[in-house]
Amino acid sequence: MHIPTPRYRCPLARLQPEPMDVEAVKRQGWREQRLLVVGLDDERLDWAERELIRRIGERLYGSRDGAPEARHG
Repeated sequence: MHIPTPRYRCPLARLQPEPMDVEAVKRQGWREQRLLVVGLDDERLDWAERELIRRIGERLYGSRDGAPEARHG
């Protein structure tokens, strides 16, 4: 009779985090705290929505390259 050798399980394995569902965390943040986390490359957005988000981000936090944004109007 052959008894298989149990596979060694490293004691550190229990310390590894469980994979996170990022979209669920974003959804929960929006529903509970009204925090919106969105990337400009999110394919669910159309051009106008991406442009709106980009403009809001640049107004609140500055442009990506650090140069001051030119004000129009």
